[in-house]
Amino acid sequence: MKIDDDIRALHDEMTEWRRDLHAHPETAFEEHRTSAFVADKLKSFGIEVHQGLAGTGVVGVLRGRGDGRHIGLRADMDALDITERTNLPYRSRNPGKMHACGHDGHTTMLLGAARYLAAKRDFSGTVYFVFQPAEENEGGGRRMVEEGLFDRFPMEAVYGLHNWPGMPVGTVAAQAGPMMAAYDIFEITLTGRGGHAAMPHQGTDAIVAGSHLVQALQTIASRNVDPLDAVVVSVTQIHGGDTWNVVPEEVILRGTARSFEAAVQDLTETAIRRIAAGVAATYGVSVDVRYERRYPPTINSEKQSEIAATAAAAVVGESRVARSVKPCMGAEDFAFMLQQRPGSYIWLGAGEDSANLHSPHYDFNDEILPIGVSYWASLVRHELGG
Repeated sequence: MKIDDDIRALHDEMTEWRRDLHAHPETAFEEHRTSAFVADKLKSFGIEVHQGLAGTGVVGVLRGRGDGRHIGLRADMDALDITERTNLPYRSRNPGKMHACGHDGHTTMLLGAARYLAAKRDFSGTVYFVFQPAEENEGGGRRMVEEGLFDRFPMEAVYGLHNWPGMPVGTVAAQAGPMMAAYDIFEITLTGRGGHAAMPHQGTDAIVAGSHLVQALQTIASRNVDPLDAVVVSVTQIHGGDTWNVVPEEVILRGTARSFEAAVQDLTETAIRRIAAGVAATYGVSVDVRYERRYPPTINSEKQSEIAATAAAAVVGESRVARSVKPCMGAEDFAFMLQQRPGSYIWLGAGEDSANLHSPHYDFNDEILPIGVSYWASLVRHELGG
């Protein structure tokens, strides 16, 4: 791999940054320490810093050696509500919170790129380093856009990346079109008539109705959606009852639906409402359905994806860049930025032995820090010259 000696020299220091961030995870819109850490580093690199967008967001502005185009590079900063099980010396010091998705590494790689590019300034134009809060569930990317990200920082294209367990270190996936799925959520409340568990005939059992509803919802993917269109409907929570001998009055089901096309989202929402109403009628309970469309699908632009792939190939080699991969049913709120500006979101191989994302045993692979920095630097040079 082609990694500049100055980037290699940053490896140990970046590892220290990353592990410090890992030890102090902060969840959505509470990234105050992380935000201050990022701002302080950027200022020490001589980069213009703007704070407060989406509450805890940070944007660094770096101007090159002359006029030119403006592009944005984005990293997410937030952690998850997970109790860490790694027993690492730098494990989370905040109970119940953990960097289980590698955002500590994403932040570190973008900081490393900012430091390297600020020292070189071997490009024309402007780079905006966008450090985004609240990627997990709460739509920090949407809020940054709504609060004027692209008005205040007029970038012509925007780029993001995610470390990817299961892909070998030194490989990259960069393709045009769908990369990540839309993220919808649903909550279904079934209300019956509770009573004594030994006399169920005197009431209407919401638990029985809920049990059948979980199964019935699986027919959306198997029998309602075209087999050539992707959709996932997963019930992830069931809440009902407090003791052994009482049939509860209410049962709540919650879950998520994932797809890549608006028509499939429409069909899925309609089907969930229809099936829930049908099951409720069958079992004599009432039903209320709440359905929310949280994140749109992440759709990469063709031109920018080719630029990203070419920039990655300059670092890892052409044979190690995949320009055609299966999209992931996971979601990413970088999609809101891609709705406003052309851009590309890539996956950076994190190793085949890594724990899965969102696992309490996950830890970002520090080996890939220089690769990520090199990619960002290569991308800037391909976009802005160098």
